[in-house]
Amino acid sequence: MNHDTPPLVPPLAPAARPAALLSLLEAAFGTSSTTVVDDSHHHAGHATAGGAGHFSVRVVSDRFVGLRTLARHRLVYTASAPLMPQDIHALSITALTPAETTTG
Repeated sequence: MNHDTPPLVPPLAPAARPAALLSLLEAAFGTSSTTVVDDSHHHAGHATAGGAGHFSVRVVSDRFVGLRTLARHRLVYTASAPLMPQDIHALSITALTPAETTTG
């Protein structure tokens, strides 16, 4: 991703970012178990963020069955792409299959 090109859409208000991210993830992976936590307050004054937020996401989906961690994260980044880089600076990802949530 080239961070020198202007974003395709204007940045969202910070308060709207978690819901927008959740909407994108639910559209891509379903609504059964997806959570978004805005961690931006832990990074206040982070100069390189350029005003974009820091988020932790947990996504449980059958789409991750048979995929290694890197492939799962790529799917999450692809689903989140419309908000990068103008609204998301950092994304911490937990991507699990439904079976993995019951086995620990």
